Amino acid sequence: MISLERLRSLHAVEAYGSLHAAADALNVTASAISQQIAKLEREVGEPLLERRGRGVALTDAGQLLTGHAERAFSVLRQAEAALDARRAVVAGEVRIGAFATVMRGLAPQALRSLASDHPQLQVRLQEMEPLEAIELLERGDIDLALAQDWANRPLRVPEGLERAPVYDDIADIALPSDHPLAHHDTVALSDLAGDTWISWREGSICHDWLMLTLRAQGREPRVQHFALEYATQLSLVGAGLGAAVLPRLGRGAVPDNVCVMPVTPSLTRHVYALWRSDAARRTAILAAVAAFKNAGAL
Repeated sequence: MISLERLRSLHAVEAYGSLHAAADALNVTASAISQQIAKLEREVGEPLLERRGRGVALTDAGQLLTGHAERAFSVLRQAEAALDARRAVVAGEVRIGAFATVMRGLAPQALRSLASDHPQLQVRLQEMEPLEAIELLERGDIDLALAQDWANRPLRVPEGLERAPVYDDIADIALPSDHPLAHHDTVALSDLAGDTWISWREGSICHDWLMLTLRAQGREPRVQHFALEYATQLSLVGAGLGAAVLPRLGRGAVPDNVCVMPVTPSLTRHVYALWRSDAARRTAILAAVAAFKNAGAL
């Protein structure tokens, strides 16, 4: 019978792209990965890796085997989840990836309630962008991802993942305090179509959404500056360098030289929790999802 541990080594090489990356993911040495795969090749009687430039690639037999491996691992995860569901106590470890505003606005209360309600549960929380979190979730490197989309740009959920709504967040517009529209009760997005904008990193969910939303106003957006952190964006807004979108969740202090205004039509983003379908019955995941939902309801 094929060894699952050796199969896991081959699967890791495919998932992470190299022997060294696979070794880092499995907390072993690259030599140990090579030895496991060499033993696996002897078991199946075929080469599973081939040299390609300075790296390695899976042979046809290796790709065939890892396809079956993923299904085997999924069955094992379902079995673990079914056993976990029989237990009365929420315990073990749950690994969570969340983006910055969730880390500030929801995670502190959610983790505090998990610690209080389920003292035998160990939570590991890591800040990351939603697309990165979804990729790690698909690979099995985390158990729960907190991601987002916007009302006019829904998130595509990859096959094999499930999601649940956690929180709906409203975003406002941040303008320099000397902007002609500053201090109005509200501002129409169409009135800002010709302004310079400060956005998130290109290729991110929020940047792509902003470009789509501004183009819907009939003009090509003028995005001049890019910053990951809202505090940085607000500093640039305060310097008169452009306008920015500012969600309310996890919002910190707003500089005196920045005016934050509601916008029409309203800008709504949705926060979701995502997990692997084969782990849907794990009590630790269910408890973590409930904790984030409850934090959003406060």
